[in-house]
Amino acid sequence: MRAFYCHHFELPLPEGHRFPMAKYGRLFARVQEARQRLGVELCEPSPISREDLQRVHCPDYVGRVFDGRLSEAEQRRIGFPWSPAMVERSRRSVGGTVEALCAALSDGIAVNLAGGTHHAGFARGAGFCVFNDAVVALRAAQHRGLLQRALIVDLDVHQGDGSAALCAADPTIYTLSIHGQRNYPAVKPASDLDIGLPDGTSDAAYLDCLARALPVAIEAARPDAVVYLAGADPFVGDKLGFLALSKAGLAERDRQVIGQAGSRGLPLAICMAGGYAEQVDDIVDIHFATVQAAARAAADSPARLLA
Repeated sequence: MRAFYCHHFELPLPEGHRFPMAKYGRLFARVQEARQRLGVELCEPSPISREDLQRVHCPDYVGRVFDGRLSEAEQRRIGFPWSPAMVERSRRSVGGTVEALCAALSDGIAVNLAGGTHHAGFARGAGFCVFNDAVVALRAAQHRGLLQRALIVDLDVHQGDGSAALCAADPTIYTLSIHGQRNYPAVKPASDLDIGLPDGTSDAAYLDCLARALPVAIEAARPDAVVYLAGADPFVGDKLGFLALSKAGLAERDRQVIGQAGSRGLPLAICMAGGYAEQVDDIVDIHFATVQAAARAAADSPARLLA
């Protein structure tokens, strides 16, 4: 199984910034250490092209990101100060999801060790998201004739507002978001299927909800491939989450999504999405378990994944 990484393209952040940038390097180190045991091939993605970005985002917005012309208000909304390194990091992160999707279409399953930037909309970034990697990847694959229809399964704790808005008029991309109802963003554009959960929702209720919603979404989407945003932020210890899943519950969540895609022969690209636990190693544990589950599925049943 191929896993795409861009942790070494560092995003310079002010001291005390709440975004846990360190998680990416630590996750890469964990995967690198286990790569032979798991059968993982680590790959550096190319930066996404301006042309691919402009299939999803406003050309003027893309240009202002590239050229450093974002206003202070736009930078505050994104949550990152502009720098050339921010642009490169953002392009590599999106490139990782594009290449993971292409790898999944070939191999059955693949992983981006970053990505999940679902708050970015047509002409704006928001919530630590500059460009929307899932939608960019799917539109790029459609443009290249690799797929026609797709499903985004967004299990970050925050609703995928950017993806929902970008795909609202696009019947070829179906969006499912299961999230904390009281959480960011305050305004939630409608996904094709939105399920907002109350604060404190724990493993049993969450997994029951997912078990009922996922087959409905797959049936409605009739997808050629699935992009799965595997957020670590539904975790009980997350500072920005408000839900109460355990690490074991999150691992079962991953198994459900991977199993449902695999049993139907649907190529599955996974990106890591959010995570804001007090201890960065808790975030890394959750993301690493996602990678492990994907690698085991690829090793156990490659023929079924490509059926």
